[in-house]
Amino acid sequence: MTIKEQIHKRLLEIIQDRIDVFQDMIINLSIDSQNDAKGSAGDKHETALSMMHIEQEKLNFKVTEYRTQYGILIKINPLNQHNTITLGSLIETNGILLYMSTALPKISINSKTIFAISPQSPLGSKLMGNSVGYSFELNKTKYIIQSVV
Repeated sequence: MTIKEQIHKRLLEIIQDRIDVFQDMIINLSIDSQNDAKGSAGDKHETALSMMHIEQEKLNFKVTEYRTQYGILIKINPLNQHNTITLGSLIETNGILLYMSTALPKISINSKTIFAISPQSPLGSKLMGNSVGYSFELNKTKYIIQSVV
């Protein structure tokens, strides 16, 4: 399995894990609200139910965000090779590895740190459509694209 495939697989796992955690939290809140409804009455009960409902909405929003990210990643074929930077490119610049996909926390594979960035990010938008040798400056740091896979 190539490093790109490993990165891609790990990012899909991270997102799926987050979706699962948030869905479990939503289920638990639903169970809690059902249990609370059995033994409570009055203003205190209504406030508790309202707070649980607000929390469920927040969690549902996070699940939707992660499903969107998952949808972006699932469309990327990590076997594709790229000459110019596009969605799914693995880029080396300034000694760091960047995976053009969706913004996620850095990961480590084979002792290499990889940053998943979105094409909409400031760095991602500077990189998109360019190839090896392209250089630019962002936030007073000069970047030179060393490789694109």
